[in-house]
Amino acid sequence: MSERFTTRNVTAMCGVSHGMCHYHFQDRTDLILAVVEDIRPEWISPLEAAVAAPGTFAERADRVVDLLGRPEGTDLAHLHSALHWHALNDDRVRESLEAEYRRWRTAFVGLFQVLADEKGGHLDPQPLGEAVAAAVDGLAAVESLDAGVDAGSVLRTLIFALAAGA
Repeated sequence: MSERFTTRNVTAMCGVSHGMCHYHFQDRTDLILAVVEDIRPEWISPLEAAVAAPGTFAERADRVVDLLGRPEGTDLAHLHSALHWHALNDDRVRESLEAEYRRWRTAFVGLFQVLADEKGGHLDPQPLGEAVAAAVDGLAAVESLDAGVDAGSVLRTLIFALAAGA
């Protein structure tokens, strides 16, 4: 993947000049960072909106499950894998993805903060949200290898079991 992701190859695929690409992006890393920012509206923003919209914990959790229970799609799975690979090899990409994953995890913590507020604030939403965020990441990986996994059902079971035990 990395050897094919060059500014020259990207410009050829987009039908723009190599000079135009370098006018906007200093190097390949700048281009990758732009991709990370560009996919936020498809990846993190909908999750944040599902959690932030009014409703009870159960209503918000249902929205999250509906959103994340859909299959990721091959192109997005490939993109996430490629971004992870680049993050292992480039500190700037790693820092950018770390920031995105903090937002991702924060949304799940926010979901469980709603539960904490409903129950009188006597539970710590941090480990619950972190556990669900990690599980969702794992489910995406499993689902990319086995389309028979019902991510929505697994996620619903996990979220509501954690909520019941909290």
